[in-house]
Amino acid sequence: MHISKNRNILLTVFIFCNIALLGQNITVSGYVTDKQTGERLIGANIFNKSTLKGTSGNNYGFYSLTVPAGEVTLVCSFIGYEKQQVEVNSMEDPTLNFELQPQTDELEEVVVWGNSENKVEQKQMSMVTLPVQQIQKVPVILGEADVLKTVQLFPGIQSGLEGTSGIYVRGGSNDQNLFLIDGVPVYSANHLLGFFSTFNPDAVKSVNVYKGGFPARFGGRLSSVVDVWMKDGNLKKLTGSFSIGLISSKLMLEGPLIKDKTSFMVSARRTYADLIAKPVLAYMNRNSNTKTSLDLYFYDINAKISHTFSDRSRLYWSIYNGSDKFAQGENSDNAEENREATISAENDMGMGWSNTVSSLRWNYLLSNKLFSNTSLSYSKFLFDVEYSNIKTYQEENLSVKDYYRYYSGIEDIALKIDFDYFPTQKHTFKFGSSATRYRFSPGVSLSEENDTDSSQKDTYANGFSAYIEDEFSVAGALTINMGVHLSLFNVERTNYFRPQPRVSLHYRPFENLAFKASYSRMVQHLHLLNSSGLELPMDLWVPVTAKYEPPVSDQFALGTAINLPNAFNLTVEGFYKGMKNLIEYQEGASLISGGRNWEDVVEKGIGWSYGAEFLLEKTIGKTTGWMGYTWSKTERQFENINYGEPFPYKYDRRHDISLVVSHKFNERIDVSGTWVYSTGAAVTVAPSRYPLTGVPIYASSITYYVYNFNGRNGFRLPDYHRLDLGINFRKKKKHGVRTWNISAYNVYNRLNAFMLSWRYDYEKRFKDENGITVKPKKLYIFSLLPIIPSVTYSYKF
Repeated sequence: MHISKNRNILLTVFIFCNIALLGQNITVSGYVTDKQTGERLIGANIFNKSTLKGTSGNNYGFYSLTVPAGEVTLVCSFIGYEKQQVEVNSMEDPTLNFELQPQTDELEEVVVWGNSENKVEQKQMSMVTLPVQQIQKVPVILGEADVLKTVQLFPGIQSGLEGTSGIYVRGGSNDQNLFLIDGVPVYSANHLLGFFSTFNPDAVKSVNVYKGGFPARFGGRLSSVVDVWMKDGNLKKLTGSFSIGLISSKLMLEGPLIKDKTSFMVSARRTYADLIAKPVLAYMNRNSNTKTSLDLYFYDINAKISHTFSDRSRLYWSIYNGSDKFAQGENSDNAEENREATISAENDMGMGWSNTVSSLRWNYLLSNKLFSNTSLSYSKFLFDVEYSNIKTYQEENLSVKDYYRYYSGIEDIALKIDFDYFPTQKHTFKFGSSATRYRFSPGVSLSEENDTDSSQKDTYANGFSAYIEDEFSVAGALTINMGVHLSLFNVERTNYFRPQPRVSLHYRPFENLAFKASYSRMVQHLHLLNSSGLELPMDLWVPVTAKYEPPVSDQFALGTAINLPNAFNLTVEGFYKGMKNLIEYQEGASLISGGRNWEDVVEKGIGWSYGAEFLLEKTIGKTTGWMGYTWSKTERQFENINYGEPFPYKYDRRHDISLVVSHKFNERIDVSGTWVYSTGAAVTVAPSRYPLTGVPIYASSITYYVYNFNGRNGFRLPDYHRLDLGINFRKKKKHGVRTWNISAYNVYNRLNAFMLSWRYDYEKRFKDENGITVKPKKLYIFSLLPIIPSVTYSYKF
């Protein structure tokens, strides 16, 4: 009887213990790193194998996941790495760090759940994730791998002029893109007048581009966020790479200062068109009275140091500096030819621009559910152009000098703190705040005596922001990300407070199908005044003012993602974006033409854009790539431009197609190709004095006829298309891997339109209504980039 009673007590205790165990949860947290380098991996997926519920690592590789107490199997996966599976059996909150091994063998052609390229599982819509390996495979002009030129190949993202790296996202302008390096804004993302981007792929760890559905943590631009993170440095051993191409060379080194504790990374590149031109110019100048000089180059440097104090605390310092220079000089002496004329003339023109970005960041883990990052950052952009012409006359002993200078700049210093909070398995909170001090420095000098135009004084402004967002699950298949971004901008005794709500939905009724929707309001407190079609650094950054309010955009998007057989993914999205408080130069106006304040030469208006995007991807297997198609329409409307009627935005292109394919034959040889097509850009053709019914336009041997070219951007250039091809030959050496890259830009030598110009037709004459004989005009199209082959040698060790 006594034994039976004890058994009942034990059974009761056992049942209650199991009930308690079933209701108990633990929190598993830690970091995801590369096993070979110690580099923390951004956005790795960690999930419970039995429930398929999980989370993603943050920008510093940290994750926190709540799971049932007891025995649980966790899986960690990341694109380009082998999955790691770990058994956890604990009643307390354990720390679990994943070290993933980079894949060396070919991936099997199967879809792997949790792959970062699985668009069905990816809850964020309207986002493009670019593996660095893919960026380095895509053939581009002169063989120089380029982040932004690869970004241009995705739906919803338009390129600018031929060969340039500017991007125009869902109808937005170039200044509506927020470019970030390690979380710090970059105000000019281009080198060499737009033909190369600021980001050196050798130093890049990850690239995410947001076209819509913006999380609340982002703010400050209307159309996109290009979020680029640099490598932290190898904690295990010294590694590096270098390359030598036709126009530039690069070097990258990374390694431990203190093994497994302190690391460094430094990369540098420079073009050398100036060095190639010097002997050519020297030969040309030897028997000439006119001596010509030329400087044309850019360089940039990335450097980072990271130090781990403990599992909870880590410090990062990073810096980027890039500079461009273009200068041309002529010195002529023709006194012997004509003693009554000029004795000598010196003509010099030069322009330079530079970016400097630096940040100090401190990660601290407050608890296994609360991660913090505090950062102090600085960003500066400067542009300066000078023109000088000195003529000296013999008889009068007189020197006449023409001088012109234009300069502009923007700089900011910011303090920011961000938190990631993981209270339960169903909720993930992100919140934080920042304060920024801006200095805007526009100015024009028309002579040596007048160094600064008084109408363009430095302007100071203060910006404050705060945000909170919550990603939570509802009924298992539905995930909602809801938040708000608050901004306060103070300039010229005027305050602009703007709440910006954000919400996105992810509904996954089946394993291989998901539906997505989003709404986001974005506010921008800066303008970029552009007086030409080029992405030039002389475009002027100015703040909002009491007269011109902050631009605002409201974007709605709907989409679906489908996992197809044979490792294909299909994504379809539709969007509508409305914009207000946009500014544009008045007809015929520019800042450098009149010396007036910029507020007196611009108009305020509205804009809208809508379209559909299709993306078919294959990211696994020997053959990978994607095909993208965009149908879109973008228009602007200003009261005093184009008679108040809506007109197409200059980068409104009805159809845009891109096809990118890479194939790996073996470990030694891989090939890649890119084909792009887009509707011709919309341009304004100035009315001819003698308009014709049909105006012939000549491009190579093809003649086009224009019957209606009235209105702003009322004429379309011929459609654009181009094929690029590249091949890599790799060979393992004793200390690393050697690669020869041979590529060709514009393989079939398509003469794509770069600019237009009216020219007189001297072969034809006709009489006007007054009987006067006049010469008609032809409209000529000029092309810039023919077929361009390139060869690059690189070595990775």
